[in-house]
Amino acid sequence: MLFGKSLFQSVVERLAEEAEEADPDPVVSAYRVSGLSSGFVVESVDHAPADAFRLDAYLALMPEPMAEPIPSPPAAPVKPVLPDHLARLSIEEIAEDLDLKAEDDRERLGEKRRAFARHNHPDGHHPEFRDKATTRMKIANLLVDEAIRRLGPV
Repeated sequence: MLFGKSLFQSVVERLAEEAEEADPDPVVSAYRVSGLSSGFVVESVDHAPADAFRLDAYLALMPEPMAEPIPSPPAAPVKPVLPDHLARLSIEEIAEDLDLKAEDDRERLGEKRRAFARHNHPDGHHPEFRDKATTRMKIANLLVDEAIRRLGPV
C-alpha cells in the first residue's frame, strides 16, 4: 500500500489521469494510431464498391480454370503369365530345384530353404498362381525337414 492506497488503486488512478490528458477530443483522434505520423482512412458505407465489383476484382486475380482432362478408356486387363518354375509341381522336380545333397548340414539346408522361399513364396506371385506356389512350398519344406531329420539329433 502506497500512502493509504493499494498498488492496484494507485495504478488505476494514474492510468485514468493519463487517458484524460492524452485524449482531450476522442472524436478527432478516433482514426489515429499513437506513434504514427498519419491516420488511417476508414472506408465508409456510402463510398463502398458494389458487391459485384468486389467479386469481379477477386476473380480477376484467380488463374484461368484448366480444361478437365479427357479420361482415357480403361486399359484391357493383362492376363498374368504363369512362371515356368510354378509349373514344376512333382516331388522330383522340386527336389531338383532344391539341389539337396547328402553332405548338406543343417545350416546349408536352412540356406537352401530360405533361397527357395524367396523365389517361390505365394506372397510373391499373382493370386491366380498362389495355390501352385503354396504346393511347391509345402513339398519343399517337407523335403528339407526330412533331410534335417536324417541328420539326426542336434
